[in-house]
Amino acid sequence: MDRIVTIDSVAKYNEIRGTKTEHNLISILDYERLKKPEVGKYNFGVYAILFKQSVCGDIKYGKQQYDYDEESLIFIAPGQIFEVENHREDTESKGKALIFHSDFIRGTELGKVIDDYSFFSYSFHEALHLSEKERDIILDIFGKIETELEHKTKDRLSKTFIVDYLKLFLNYTTRFYDRQFITRKQVNKGILEQFESLLKDYLKSDKPQNIGVPTVAYFADELHLSPNYFGDLIKKETGISALDHIQHKLIEIAKEKMFNIEKSISQIAQEIGFEYPQHFTRMFKKNVGISPKEYRNSLNT
Repeated sequence: MDRIVTIDSVAKYNEIRGTKTEHNLISILDYERLKKPEVGKYNFGVYAILFKQSVCGDIKYGKQQYDYDEESLIFIAPGQIFEVENHREDTESKGKALIFHSDFIRGTELGKVIDDYSFFSYSFHEALHLSEKERDIILDIFGKIETELEHKTKDRLSKTFIVDYLKLFLNYTTRFYDRQFITRKQVNKGILEQFESLLKDYLKSDKPQNIGVPTVAYFADELHLSPNYFGDLIKKETGISALDHIQHKLIEIAKEKMFNIEKSISQIAQEIGFEYPQHFTRMFKKNVGISPKEYRNSLNT
């Protein structure tokens, strides 16, 4: 399959996996009962939560290829593309897939905050690896959602319950990812050190003049991480966001340069990557409390 298959509905996903659609906006499926998707690329237009309990094949995301580890949880948001490269014939797929359309949560409290769950934009190799106790919690919530979907006489509370269970599921996932960040602290420390080294090298080079102000996305790409996962990791390790980390470094360098009275504020702004001096002034004042000009004047008092 050379073309990209768009999965723009729950029914389309179900069709690809060889199962019928019971509900147009949400579906929860057992992998044991599904046919394997064809090798190829898929563009998701729906939300997907994939709980894998066995290694079942290779997934390609971007330029990298990954194996699913046992007991892993992966989140996909609309707009993400992944490629299935092969299937392992010697293993049986085991786990669950929860697929839901954005219309299902539109107008609900969950719909208003769904974008706050940053792990929907994590790369596949940043999957959540579950402990036995965490797995049991996840399966329990899956079971509650299934019970509501299978209820023959759905009442007005059925959707409310399902949305609440979904939100509970995502909140537990946030907690479990916090645990994973902590248990991988040594690995994360190495990433933080690499980030600081890359940032230092970037600002010492001619990249600020040629590329511009360093961005979170740039360093995430250099470290082979998704921007959201990288940002969350840095926040957990340092207490401040990756963007704040970058801006603090820019301000340190700018302050040093201001001792050279031969350079104008505009020159300094351009040297550290700002195309427009007013953007530098805004960033500086937001972080320092005074403008670059006021800071320079204070050096002479």
